[in-house]
Amino acid sequence: MFNPQNNLLVKSETNRAFTAKKKNLLAICTLLTILSCVVSSCAGTTTTKQTSGFQKLDEWTQVWKEGQQTYFGYPVNQQSELHDFYEWYLAAGMDVINLNNAGDPMSGEPQKMSTQAFEREVIEFFAPLYGFQKDSVWGIVTHSGTDGNNHGIYFGANYLYNKTGKMPVVYVSDEAHYSNMRLCDLQNLEVKLIKSDAMGRMIPEELEKALDTTRPALMVFAMGSTFKGAIDDQEALNAVLDRHPEMAVYRHVDAALFGGYLPFTKDKDMVSHARMRFDAIAISGHKFFGIDSPSGLFICTRETYDNQNNFNVTYLNGNMKMINCSRDAVQPLKFWWLIQKVGYDQWSQQANRMMECTAYLKQQLDNIGWPC
Repeated sequence: MFNPQNNLLVKSETNRAFTAKKKNLLAICTLLTILSCVVSSCAGTTTTKQTSGFQKLDEWTQVWKEGQQTYFGYPVNQQSELHDFYEWYLAAGMDVINLNNAGDPMSGEPQKMSTQAFEREVIEFFAPLYGFQKDSVWGIVTHSGTDGNNHGIYFGANYLYNKTGKMPVVYVSDEAHYSNMRLCDLQNLEVKLIKSDAMGRMIPEELEKALDTTRPALMVFAMGSTFKGAIDDQEALNAVLDRHPEMAVYRHVDAALFGGYLPFTKDKDMVSHARMRFDAIAISGHKFFGIDSPSGLFICTRETYDNQNNFNVTYLNGNMKMINCSRDAVQPLKFWWLIQKVGYDQWSQQANRMMECTAYLKQQLDNIGWPC
């Protein structure tokens, strides 16, 4: 996973600029940290043995619990605070209520038989953390990071076409998550894969050579690629785009991997709309935030949302611009619950503890001759 020839580039406390050195440290070391935290967080966990009455299910549960102690490779936060949520959920009888968040949670009055009111609060909590203004933001709780990327690309294509009358070209690094390429195929969009460097980051010079300035550019920036944890240098890539003011640009950030913890660190500007000028961002909920099943956030500017195609749906009495009709109503409740139970302070503590573990783990690898 990691190239032993890569040198550790130490951050200077006096230099706050987003240099390649800083991104190198964050990308490689954070992957190591998250993986190590998975093991340490679940070590020593004890649970009460409870049978389901189905042998096959009980055997599978036992295998899963034993494997959890050494489950090393997927970046999840197992210090979750959802046990009380499930106790409340059952005690309140929510398990026999069919909730559905079909509709737009950010426009008009939330549907009564939904959790849209909580979903809106979730978006309003996270929007400032990603550099958005509450009065000019739109968002939803998604089914996954891929769902967020699907909205980011779909919204970007519509935005650019409605602005220019031309379909865009999508530019994404050749080491970005495969969902971005597959979603472009699904949406029948032209894609140009841009070469990445040894760290997996899109090379600005390669982007310059690939640009078709006669058509709009739909940029997909990676905030943590699959294998190398690469963080595209948005400032360097934006500098390339700025040299072509005649070309309309939309920027989507695939921050499914690292987007969860970065807002709680001193490197929060990396995922700031205000600083990096991206139009939309997708974040996973089942990684750093510890939600126990796939979920996520999609957040974009209100201008992006306002330039989507209209779909007036009679039975919902509204204009449905998002992709999904029926949407999960439980995941917004989990996000909302964690905001109340964990919140900014504890997430900040967890994120900074991760970085402390990163420095330790990196040092130990250096000591045994495995530099990263």
